[in-house]
Amino acid sequence: MPQISVNDLKNGITLELDNGLFQVVEFQHVKPGKGGAFVRTKIRNVKTGAVIDKTFNAGIKVEQAIVDRQDMQFLYKDGDEYVFMNTSTYDQMNVPSVALGEAADYLTEQMIAQIAMYQGEIIGVEIPASVELTIAETEPGVQGDRVSGARKPATLETGKVLQVPLFVEVGDKVKVDTRTGDYITRV
Repeated sequence: MPQISVNDLKNGITLELDNGLFQVVEFQHVKPGKGGAFVRTKIRNVKTGAVIDKTFNAGIKVEQAIVDRQDMQFLYKDGDEYVFMNTSTYDQMNVPSVALGEAADYLTEQMIAQIAMYQGEIIGVEIPASVELTIAETEPGVQGDRVSGARKPATLETGKVLQVPLFVEVGDKVKVDTRTGDYITRV
């Protein structure tokens, strides 16, 4: 396991600390007028998603976790698992739905996702920041009910329900922000 100095931390680096795997969300080097320098960080637990604040003395070494990231294509859902295929080797991999988390709400067949693995275990799945999905079900907008900013619930082809403007109909393709779950625009 390679060791790096906390002075070399960057956003997105994965660290192996005594109580698990953590990804650096935010860091700040602090050099107070008195005393030694230190590095203030916000780190996210890879397994639970909890974000904690941790302070390191400047210059100490921490274990950097080598995370293997592969682009994989989503093929189909098999029970409670999602089947992905490596686009270069054509190897297939079953990913449990708990490892996908929120990404499962936006996966459609043939979509490319980035699978992050550490020591053979899947620790995360990254999908694009926005995706285009088809509206499977929604109520028709009532004529005259055009209050500015009015919304109605709509079910996407993946089963996810979100709020859309009244003019969106069944069969329309919409762009959705996968980080927040919000409607962006009609395509």
